[in-house]
Amino acid sequence: SELKRVLEREYVSFFDPMRREYYAPDVSFVDPMTTLSGVDQYQNNVDMLASRTLLGKFLFEDAGIVLHSIEGGELNDDDGTVVSDIVTRWTLRLTAKVLPWSPTARFSGVSEYKVAPAPPSSPVGVRIVGQTDYWDSINIVPESGGRFGPVDASRAVGDFLGQLAPGGFEAAAAAPELPYSLLRRGDGYEVRKYPAYSGVKLPYNRRDEGFGSLGAFTKGMNPLAPALMEVESSDTSDKYMTWPLSFAPPGADSSSSALPPAPSDAVEKAGEGQWRTVRVVRVAETVVAVREFNDASMEPVVRKADRELRECLRRDGLVPAGGGEQVKFAQYDAIFSMGKRRGEVWIDLEEGGHPW
Repeated sequence: SELKRVLEREYVSFFDPMRREYYAPDVSFVDPMTTLSGVDQYQNNVDMLASRTLLGKFLFEDAGIVLHSIEGGELNDDDGTVVSDIVTRWTLRLTAKVLPWSPTARFSGVSEYKVAPAPPSSPVGVRIVGQTDYWDSINIVPESGGRFGPVDASRAVGDFLGQLAPGGFEAAAAAPELPYSLLRRGDGYEVRKYPAYSGVKLPYNRRDEGFGSLGAFTKGMNPLAPALMEVESSDTSDKYMTWPLSFAPPGADSSSSALPPAPSDAVEKAGEGQWRTVRVVRVAETVVAVREFNDASMEPVVRKADRELRECLRRDGLVPAGGGEQVKFAQYDAIFSMGKRRGEVWIDLEEGGHPW
């Protein structure tokens, strides 16, 4: 419908301009922190987040919203009116520049738009009469298969303020990070979409030796973080380490035939001489669930984080791929570095086992 196309354009532009004719004068807006009524208050709230008001210029910068999907809004074949409400799925970010350390807060969730026929005097056929937002981090009802429900506003305030707290001294990053699209910032985990990438992979016994070998192999190739480790349940199975080297640009074809090539130096060296155990790998675009941990990546720490992530996924109705025999974890900081570490466990999600 035309209303869906209008919403798509508004998300891309962060409601600049906002098509006010598609909103009822008394439109309502409810999210976990805010309740508003009237199109003027609605627009003022959006403009504040986008730093287009005086208060917004003081508080925020770099606001943006990514639309992941838009559904509903089916039309009546007889008169062309919308007969179902519209649901969008999105990720929002904004930076609190009012704080000296300029933290960035991120929210993901859904918006449910209540729509109704506009009066005959209106230039549009249907318009939005109400919008209700739910956040993935606090509004998913446990054990409901991913259904959303209301929560007390204090939880929303705590969720927001928790993202603004200073992070402290962090360990130095080993390399620039492989980019991704944040699909969900959930309760205890994230869901991300990673682009197709090429990398190098080798078996290892000790992680420091694996870092040393891949560091020497990729000298001059500008490898990316994180280093990804795969460990089977059996103690006698090989462990593998992968370093990404190149990735597909945004909007690239996600089919296996369009996977990005590895650097020519890597292709020439892999499998030869002292690098006989190193091989070039190409990984397709992936939707992955992630849980962070900050302790050293010892086996009990990693396996505990993996179990906790699997429980989060079960609670929120997301389906892991595979049978759970393998544990995959990521390390972002340079080995032996000082400061707060950043480690993560990763679980690929089953195609069709998630809403993205």
